[in-house]
Amino acid sequence: MHETDMTKALIMTVRDWYESQPEQPQIQTIHLIVGQFTCVEPASLQFAFEVQTRNSFLENAALAIQETPLIAFCHPCQKEYHPQMGQQYACPDCQNPMEDIRSGRELKVDRIEYA
Repeated sequence: MHETDMTKALIMTVRDWYESQPEQPQIQTIHLIVGQFTCVEPASLQFAFEVQTRNSFLENAALAIQETPLIAFCHPCQKEYHPQMGQQYACPDCQNPMEDIRSGRELKVDRIEYA
C-alpha cells in the first residue's frame, strides 16, 4: 500500500510548513490534487491519513482529494483523448502509443485551510 508512504511524506511536508509559521495555526483541511495515472486510491489515502494523524497536530484536520482525469495528446492526430485506465492507452483513432500525458500524473498539495 504505497498510500501509507505517501501519507507519511504528506504529513512531513505539512509539518515542515506548520513548524515554520510564527504562530502555529489550527489546520482545518488539506486539499490534494491526485491524478488518475498515479494509481493512488483516494479511499486508501483517506484511510491512511486518518490513521496516521491520530494524536498529532493534524488529528482534527480533513483531507479533501480532488481527482484529475488521465488526458493524453496524440501528435499525429493533433487531439486530446481520455485513455481507459488499465485497458487501452493508445490513441483510439490511429492507435499511436500514448506518449504525451497532459493530465493525470498530479500528486500535490493544492492548499491548506487553517484558522
